[in-house]
Amino acid sequence: MKLTEKTLHQEYLFHGKIIQVRLDDAELENGAVVKREVVEHPGGVSVAALTEKNELLFVRQFRYPFGEIVLELPAGKLEKGEDPFEAMKREQKEETGTTSREYISLGNVYATPGYTNEIIRLWACRIDSWGEQDPDDDEFIEVERIPLEEAVKMVMENKIPDAKTQIGILKTAALVRDGKL
Repeated sequence: MKLTEKTLHQEYLFHGKIIQVRLDDAELENGAVVKREVVEHPGGVSVAALTEKNELLFVRQFRYPFGEIVLELPAGKLEKGEDPFEAMKREQKEETGTTSREYISLGNVYATPGYTNEIIRLWACRIDSWGEQDPDDDEFIEVERIPLEEAVKMVMENKIPDAKTQIGILKTAALVRDGKL
């Protein structure tokens, strides 16, 4: 098996501020032609920022698609042509007012590979300096500190539904446990 599909045709159905939606015709390895719905997304970044007391900084914000306030690690979308590492540092400063000198990559997360090409790049760090938040004009967030051990427990008890946040917490906890962060 090749496990590949060949794109035969692409038709863009929607061009939005953040996403594009297209409908593709794709040929399977057995010759059958199928429709594939694809949401193109510029990608995002997230950071697990730890205090000297092993507390993670979180943000609470209203997430419109779910109609609820969601607890998340600081994160944001990439601007066109923006370097992911610089975007992550920008988001950390804007949302929490903090900065760091050293970061560890936690890798990439494919948000929902069945229909979107969004990649979220994750990092972890120790906070070096504190300052003022500078959120975007349309961003209303509250910062919260949660001990890392409690955050892991919250993930395991399904109290944090956000995937990038779950992954960031668990990978950061493993680094701390292994003395690497």
